[in-house]
Amino acid sequence: MHDCERERERERVCVNNLLVVLLHCRTNMSLTSILSAEAIENAVKDCQAPDSFCYKKFFKLCGLSSKTPQEVKDVFQILDEDNSGYIEESELKYFLQRFVPGARTLTEAETKSFISAADDDSDGRIGVEEFQTMVLS
Repeated sequence: MHDCERERERERVCVNNLLVVLLHCRTNMSLTSILSAEAIENAVKDCQAPDSFCYKKFFKLCGLSSKTPQEVKDVFQILDEDNSGYIEESELKYFLQRFVPGARTLTEAETKSFISAADDDSDGRIGVEEFQTMVLS
């Protein structure tokens, strides 16, 4: 690999890393416009051990369960990474990381449990109304 190619590769890696950081900052800033940063930190810390995630407790600790339906919808739109109108299993795996970069991923059991608790129409994904019902009930 020539020096120019190495330099281009380093630049590409730097740009990719910067984009990842900016995405996390944008998401975190959006979430912290709805939820307090301290509440988010506490909620994520509470479920750092694998298989310890409880969505009801998480929503309560981060303050989401006391928000308006519109605020819950706004959070849903942040979590819906591909803007499909649904949170799919692949997105849900990284649920905690959407709140705090570097947080652990949800286990397969936690992900499946989360989906089954919210998925009223059994399509294998969580729509905005299903998410609102889950959070606010």
